[in-house]
Amino acid sequence: MRTLKTLFLASVVLIASNKINGQTFIPAVKQFIEIQDSIVAITHVKIIDGTGAAAMNNQDIVLVKNRIQSVGASGKIAIPAGAKIIDGSGKTVIPGLIMLHEHLFYAKPFEGDYKAVHMTYTFPKMYLAGGVTTMRTAGSIEANADLNVKNLITKGRMAGPKMDVSTPHIEREGFIPQVQSLYGNESPERMVDYWADKGVTSVKVYNNITRDDLARIVKAAHARHIKVTGHLCSITYREATDLGIDNLEHGFMASSDFIPNKQVDVCDRAAQAQSLLKLDDNSPELRQLMQYLIQKNITLTYTPTVFEPYTNREVIPGGGIVAMAPFLRDQIQAIYDQQVNKDSLGQLAFKKEMHRIKQFYSMGGKVVMGTDPTGAGRTIAGYSNQRIIELLIETGFTLPEAIKISTLNGAKYLNIANETGTIEKGKIADLVLIDGDLEKDVSNIRKMEIVFKEGVGFSSKKIFASVKGKLGLD
Repeated sequence: MRTLKTLFLASVVLIASNKINGQTFIPAVKQFIEIQDSIVAITHVKIIDGTGAAAMNNQDIVLVKNRIQSVGASGKIAIPAGAKIIDGSGKTVIPGLIMLHEHLFYAKPFEGDYKAVHMTYTFPKMYLAGGVTTMRTAGSIEANADLNVKNLITKGRMAGPKMDVSTPHIEREGFIPQVQSLYGNESPERMVDYWADKGVTSVKVYNNITRDDLARIVKAAHARHIKVTGHLCSITYREATDLGIDNLEHGFMASSDFIPNKQVDVCDRAAQAQSLLKLDDNSPELRQLMQYLIQKNITLTYTPTVFEPYTNREVIPGGGIVAMAPFLRDQIQAIYDQQVNKDSLGQLAFKKEMHRIKQFYSMGGKVVMGTDPTGAGRTIAGYSNQRIIELLIETGFTLPEAIKISTLNGAKYLNIANETGTIEKGKIADLVLIDGDLEKDVSNIRKMEIVFKEGVGFSSKKIFASVKGKLGLD
């Protein structure tokens, strides 16, 4: 009887689901869909197109099903009869955010460290509400769950971004119990091939691997046409570059290149932190490393939200404290209260990293963005993705640069820039309508109204409202 009941309920869900622009959505997802018309015109809107070009005022955008049909000055392009008209006066449109260091787990504080808790039901839709239309999980605690979530989103059974799923963090014996480790002579190639066969499309390596591990991982991954990124410590950036890595996480915050007399294949996190605090940002050694990374086509992922200091900052960057379950909110507030005015070194490191990233970018370095919901539990999906635009402005980037780094740069790294990452005729309709002028006030990024993913418009407010007070319960 239980089997028959399960089949019956599955049939009911299938019958109740319907198609929007050729995509099928069940009612649980459809409740968040605000715009479902096959032809949509956003008129008189400001566009920051993701190319790095200056903002354009008084523009019209026409979406037909899942594509951008045309973009141009208001009144200069044809708007098809029967189109759903959205008045964009006083509003801004940007491409959907493409974030490259995200997780579907939350770092729940525990005994001075954290426990990774999978946010199966809240995080995917929170990312979407925060304007993220494509994301990479740069390291998975539950990679099978991440793959399942990706497939459910693709089938319209969950709300969330398009996903590039990575392997679990490939690591030797480390400090996080839930991270999968390589032991003894265990084959790193076998781990890469296992997860590639399962469907992952990125590889993540972690703090304590050896140079031999990385060389073998890179060779195995590249043979499968999969890129490798790393949060490193035991291996320097220069060594990893020589071994063929594609991407380095956390900007220069994870570089161990400047530890005096560094031991080979040994991670000393305290020495790493001290070396970076003491490092003169104008030192020839730092500039030479930057030039080498640029020469070797290495991409850096900048993750300022996870390192944001406490003093004179929000408890949850981006204002996401409203999403937290009361017990978790109180716990994070208590940690925050203990740290305020005691984080001078964190503030110094934060400012140094901003300067280094800006310098690297100005020299021609490739920079992409991510939020990394780990650390002290202050970084959460969606809210932190909006916050990251504000932090890019604080770093010294112009608004067009900030949008490009958060959209087109990620698309280029994932090799999808021919389809998404900018607002251009013929590209997939991945874009965000913001209720405000982003040029006048970058904090308007928090007023996302509609997030279009493949032409379907999701209500940011409805999604955020649905998780209010629930984060930490799933």
